[in-house]
Amino acid sequence: MALPRVQRKKENFVSDSQITVTDNTTEGAYRVDVEGAEQPAELTWRARGKARIADHTFTPPAARGKGIALKLVEAMVADAREQGFTIVPQCPYVAAQFRKHADWADVRADIES
Repeated sequence: MALPRVQRKKENFVSDSQITVTDNTTEGAYRVDVEGAEQPAELTWRARGKARIADHTFTPPAARGKGIALKLVEAMVADAREQGFTIVPQCPYVAAQFRKHADWADVRADIES
């Protein structure tokens, strides 16, 4: 007999105001400090024309599964809409989130990574 699957609600550990955005024109990152971790959670990108290639995400092991990386991707999507760039989801995590969020199709780049 299969047990019912219990869904746990993810707590909101990151607010948009805690995310630091670095834009060096050809590359950049979205970062947020994680309490108790030496390294921040981050999503890095590099530019290709009017597109940004989301090439890497990292969340410190103790903070994984709390929705932090998703908040970083959501911040990038929001910036893409506001600033007019598109996103190439090269990072496997970012690509998976784009598959889950059909409403992000408007900012997905048509070019390959």
